[in-house]
Amino acid sequence: MKTYRLEVAITPREGLLDPEGKAVEHALQALAFDGVSRVRVGRLVTLEVSAEDEVSARAGAEEMCRKLLANPVTEDFSIALAEA
Repeated sequence: MKTYRLEVAITPREGLLDPEGKAVEHALQALAFDGVSRVRVGRLVTLEVSAEDEVSARAGAEEMCRKLLANPVTEDFSIALAEA
């Protein structure tokens, strides 16, 4: 078994309201950060997973997202291999 470090980015689904993202967008504009738009606020979950290979590690992380980490109705997720 090998240990894989994975990063799971969880974001609100496109088209759904993101009040926190909208608040951050307005605050950035109020601070004169012009050109900022479509701010989305989500979560980043870092996992260390023991698995036979990277494919198995990613599959396990995907199952974790579907069962616990992400709300499948309102959130999307992506999984990436993290730098060591």
